[in-house]
This record gives sequence, C-alpha cells and structure tokens, in this order.
Amino acid sequence: MVTVAAAGTLLVAALASMFMAWTIGAGSSGSTPFAPAVGANAIPVMRAGFYVGLLGFLGAVLQGANVSEAVGHGLVAGTTLTSVAVIVALLTAATLVAVGVFTGYPIATAFTVTGAVVGTGLAMGGAPAWDKYAQIATLWVLVPFVGGFTSFATAYGLREIDRDALLVPALAAVVGALVANVKFVLLGPPGVGQSLAATAATAVPAVPTTLAVAGATAAVALAVAGLVRWDVVAHGDAGNRHFLLALGGLVAFSAGGSQVGLAVGPLLPLVGDSVPTTYVLVGGGLGLLVGSWTGAPRMIKALAQDYSSLGPRRSIAALIPSFAIAQAAVFFGVPVSFNEIIVSAIVGGGYAAGSAGGGVSREKMVKTVAAWVGSLALALGASYAVFAAVARLT
Repeated sequence: MVTVAAAGTLLVAALASMFMAWTIGAGSSGSTPFAPAVGANAIPVMRAGFYVGLLGFLGAVLQGANVSEAVGHGLVAGTTLTSVAVIVALLTAATLVAVGVFTGYPIATAFTVTGAVVGTGLAMGGAPAWDKYAQIATLWVLVPFVGGFTSFATAYGLREIDRDALLVPALAAVVGALVANVKFVLLGPPGVGQSLAATAATAVPAVPTTLAVAGATAAVALAVAGLVRWDVVAHGDAGNRHFLLALGGLVAFSAGGSQVGLAVGPLLPLVGDSVPTTYVLVGGGLGLLVGSWTGAPRMIKALAQDYSSLGPRRSIAALIPSFAIAQAAVFFGVPVSFNEIIVSAIVGGGYAAGSAGGGVSREKMVKTVAAWVGSLALALGASYAVFAAVARLT
C-alpha cells in the first residue's frame, strides 16, 4: 500500500521531471535544431520555436525509450534512485540549465543531467558504472571532431562543386538513407522499434532480408535525391532553403528522442511496471513542447547569431552530421548534448568560409566549452552535497 508521504514524494519527483523537460525544451532540444535555419533567414525565430516543439514531442514519444532507460538504470551500479534522489538530481540539473537559458549560454543538458544523476547515485552509496561512462565519454569527445570536420568538409564542397546539380542531391540521398533506417516504435512489435527499410523488406519474404533492406534504403535515397534535385534546379536558393528546413525538422525530431530521456529517465525506476514507459514519454514530450514554445526563441537567436554567420548551404552542412550523430546516440542509448552537436557543426561550417572563420566568435566558444565542463563538474558536486545534506536531515 502506498502511503500519502510516498505518493507526495513521487508527485514532487514527477514535477521536477516536468521542470527538467521544460528547461530542455527551452534550451538544447528547442533551440538547437532550427538555429542554423534561422541564421540563414530560412524561417523566423518564433515559427521555428513552434515547429520544434511539435517535432520534439513526436520524437520523444517515438524514439525516447533507449536513452531514458540508460539514464534511469545505467549511470550508477548497485543502487536504484529513490524519489528524494530523483528530486535532488533533476532540480539541480534543471536549475543549472535554466541559468544557461536566461543568460544566453548553452549549458550542455546531457553533461548536467548525467553529472547530477551520477552525483546523487554515488551519494546514495552506489558504485560508478565505468563501462557506461567510457561509452558516454567516447561519444562526447568525438562529437566536436566528427561533427565539426564533417560540417567543414561538406560546406567546403558546397563552395567548390556544382552544388545545385550534384552535391546537394547527393547529400539528400545520404539523408534519405539515414531516414530509411531510423527505428520507430510504431513500426515494430510491442516494445521494439523497426525502420522503414526493415518494414518494407517484410513485404518481399522471398528476397534475403539484408538484400531487401538495402534495396529499400536505396529506393528511399534515390527518391529523396530526385525530389531535392528537382527543387533546387527549379527554384534555386529557395530549394536549398526547403531542404534546410526539412533537415531542421529531422534534427528536431531526433532531439526529442534523445533529450526526453534526460528528463524522464530518472523516473523510470520509481514507477517500475506500474506506468507504461510510453505514458512517461508522453509526459516528458509535453514538457519539451511547452519549453520550446515559451523559452526556446531566446536561445535560438543566440545560437543563430552569436556563433557563426551561416548561409543556407553552410547551414545544410551543419545539420546533416547533427542528424546522423543524434540518431547514433538514440540507437546506442547514450545521452548526448545537442548544444555540443550543433555548436560544433556550426563552427565547422563557419570555418569553411575562409581564413576569417566565417564569423565564428572564439571568445564565445571558449566560454561555451568552459560552461560545458563546468556544468558537468558542478552538477555532480552539487547533487552529491545536496543529497548528503538531505540524507542527514531525514
């Protein structure tokens, strides 16, 4: 039987989770996906905030389970977070992210939440989950190099190659192939995601599965490439902006799938099997949506204007690796910072403009990296200290 005190504590934990979801929607998942498009004058700030909220909600519900499980069960060994621990971790992380939102600096939400959950879990007497930390650290370290270099190479190619007739459709084909292999929970059996290509492969059982998936992937890639080629040839820069907006939508969807786990993951050990994970994800997705609609425009403007002066082509170059990295993180269930992904890609694309760096603000970048590292350390230390203090008082 659940006591009134236990129910009240669980309610407070759920409210802390919603607050965290709001800060994520106002910060990383809400501000980053359309920032390059806003910087390229492809979409107004307020409209970007509206669309990113809707797409982030869909991503949270359809793709949020993997990262949620990792945050809820994989960061500390030998213990399970209590309601009080969840409250301490989420409020600590949300406060730090909210400070970033209102000061205009993109605090890395994944760094902050991970640090807060680990700090609280260690204060409870749990053991470090070194294998998971190694996996997370590897991704975090690789993101700036992979995303920045890929964005630089793509943006440089768009300068040198007949982009309308060749490179932009080729990039669209890569995006189409990625989309064909993204897993959605609605396509697979209960509790298991399945991609569009794998679903199409089941329609031709006489063909080997691997060959059928490859064929379906190629068909989607060619269809997307053909559509984009027609658009950019027929409409010029307007076609490039259409492709840029589609990429922003894909990144917004991926952001919801990745970032919602940072808000609702700690709740999963508390609710167990009594509440389906999908319902928890819907609640977190609503928090992201409200945050995107009410708080994201400030950060969208900061990212679009302060880091680099991007046109449509360099914005395309920034969003393609961002989408790929985000989907890799969702697939492996690793919490990842969308601020880190997007900022690295924006800077890489900016440097492709020439020796001046395309308007990249070095001072801003130094402060941002310091904020990322500091948020991880501060969240870990603060959550550990707060939980230890609360434990002594109770």
